[in-house]
Amino acid sequence: MKTRSDDLELLLAVVDAGGFSAAAQRLDIPVARVSRAIQRLEHNLQVPLLNRTTRSVALTAEGRCFVDEVRTGLEQLNAAEEALALAQGEPSGRLRVDAASPFVLHQLVPLVAEFRHRYPAIELELTASDDIINLLEQRTDVAIRIGALTDSSLHARLLGRSRLYLVASPGYLANAGTPKSVADLGHHQRIGFLGSNVLNQWPVHGLENEIAPTLASSSGEVVRQLCLAGHGIACLSNFMIGEDVRAGRLKPVLSELMRHGGAREQVQAVYYRNTAMSVRIQAFLDVIAPRLTL
Repeated sequence: MKTRSDDLELLLAVVDAGGFSAAAQRLDIPVARVSRAIQRLEHNLQVPLLNRTTRSVALTAEGRCFVDEVRTGLEQLNAAEEALALAQGEPSGRLRVDAASPFVLHQLVPLVAEFRHRYPAIELELTASDDIINLLEQRTDVAIRIGALTDSSLHARLLGRSRLYLVASPGYLANAGTPKSVADLGHHQRIGFLGSNVLNQWPVHGLENEIAPTLASSSGEVVRQLCLAGHGIACLSNFMIGEDVRAGRLKPVLSELMRHGGAREQVQAVYYRNTAMSVRIQAFLDVIAPRLTL
């Protein structure tokens, strides 16, 4: 019995969202429509795909095998359709890109004009999230992430590395002095991050534990602004402070003690495609990758 591709899309939405109501909410459609689609699939296939409880749904053994094949098949279909559309003309449609606010401001915004000039039919949406988001829940096509990846379901394209530096404003250093050793950091104002042990682990030889911030924020851009305003020393990526250093607004300290090459310096584009990237994603990455100033 032939199944409809839109019913298959709704099945994947239920699986990824963890329930009928959650899938309907994400897609902004009635729950009844989602329920009817699953019922049609199970009727046509003559096999139960989901075990339903009052709180959640779970795939049956048959459903798990079916969903794996469906996901691969739909991705191949989407890739074929986009390849055909590209052959007939330029790529079009919505592309939502997420990155931390400093990366959006300092790296992506300067490249928007070039991308829109080359691909005017792509409707670009930029979201700035300082927290790691769920791409499915936020309907995001691709995210730019700094550091090691923890979600094994994501595929990634390495865009490059952005070195970490300890920096402070000339005014702060004139008043507080320039640290000459790791021990000196304990006598300085340290600008760090709220609720993040990883971001407060400064990659400095001889500094084994995370620093205890004397001033903290949840936003990398706020940390940068605090540093520019002379409130202390911060550990920030070159992609957001490179221009400040070149202009003399910030000065690196303890450069000879910095450990480079760690996972935190990786800049990656992540997405959920298992077979081939969406033409829109590939177009976006091909434009920005060689133009980033990491």
